[in-house]
Amino acid sequence: MALSARNQLPGVVETIKLGDVMAHVVVRVGEHVVESVITRTSAEELDLKPGDSVRVVVKSTEVMIQK
Repeated sequence: MALSARNQLPGVVETIKLGDVMAHVVVRVGEHVVESVITRTSAEELDLKPGDSVRVVVKSTEVMIQK
């Protein structure tokens, strides 16, 4: 699938917690983790499970950097 977003990080799903409407997904990217909240429907359609290789795609109008 072609995608215009340039900020794509390969990682592995560590945990997924399904709620009634939303799902909380934790992805390990190297020595860091990225957390995301997506719809439960999307998580089920992707059939996400711990250990799955995924790509975290960041598409945002605001990205903060701290030094």
